[in-house]
Amino acid sequence: MKLSELSDRSGTPVATIKFYLREGLLRPGEPVTATRADYGPAHLTRLGTISTLRRAVGLSVAQVRAVVGLIDEGADRIEVMKALQAVIQRLDAPRPGRTAAGNQVVAAVGWPDVPTGARAALDAHLESMAALGVMPTDAQLTAYARAVDHIAAADVANAVEAEDLEELVARAAVGMHMNAELVQRLLALAQTSRSIMSYGRAAPGPSRLSPPAPGR
Repeated sequence: MKLSELSDRSGTPVATIKFYLREGLLRPGEPVTATRADYGPAHLTRLGTISTLRRAVGLSVAQVRAVVGLIDEGADRIEVMKALQAVIQRLDAPRPGRTAAGNQVVAAVGWPDVPTGARAALDAHLESMAALGVMPTDAQLTAYARAVDHIAAADVANAVEAEDLEELVARAAVGMHMNAELVQRLLALAQTSRSIMSYGRAAPGPSRLSPPAPGR
């Protein structure tokens, strides 16, 4: 297909496609003449992946280039998942010095006891909570972990069903970003609902501490 057709079918402006080509996010088309190239289904798929990473997840051009680079080199799926998590969730490299609470919850839920960026982030957060004197009880921490384990199982199962790395990246990226925000919203609603069930119905409308509505 011509560049104009690729633009129409993908919903991406021609100027943006040319920018992605220059930045190495999109592979060049098959040359037809000195000034024209032909583009195929792979280009359409890649533009969808870029759109997901840019618009739904908010990655920079440099971050998208790094992610699609893994796709183009045919990286292992676990490496792609690990890279996405590091970029989207801003995880540092694994660090030694794990917490007792982290050890306890990993054992209680049955997660692999291996050093990862996610484990380091959990330990760092638990250390911060301990320093502030607001550590959850073992039972509370385990309850949280078991709840999110069910969510993670659903997200990973959805990613595993991806036919190729392009689809894997799109599914996993949405799971790590948009679905994570969805969980936060659901948790807020659940906490509100449980509070109503425990203390009685509050007056409808926003809290007195809520920021004013736009235009007021």
